[in-house]
Amino acid sequence: MRTVLIVDDEAPVRSLMRDILEHAGYEVHEASNGKEAEEKLAARATHLVITDLVMPEREGIETIRSLRKRYPNLGIIAVSGAFEGRFLRGAELLGADAALMKPFDPGALVEAVKRVLAARA
Repeated sequence: MRTVLIVDDEAPVRSLMRDILEHAGYEVHEASNGKEAEEKLAARATHLVITDLVMPEREGIETIRSLRKRYPNLGIIAVSGAFEGRFLRGAELLGADAALMKPFDPGALVEAVKRVLAARA
């Protein structure tokens, strides 16, 4: 089973993404910021990270840079709200495999995960 780490400082958003991805057959764990995400990745094998861009402690762009350097084969999807949407292109340039604007359709999330995992297989 493929494992996904969701990184978002908003618990309801993490919960929603968890429900969508578990229903699609993925094993999911969560972190509330980039620092916590790095700790969780060191402790548990993970195939893909979905990270918000605006978070406390360590924001998403910094997290993407760090993860890409430490885990070059890890799938990374950046997500962001409408006001931060302009940062999504930058996230892709810095190492994210895909980017989604919040709010997104559940099917779009699952398709992005499938596409990135297939490309990283």
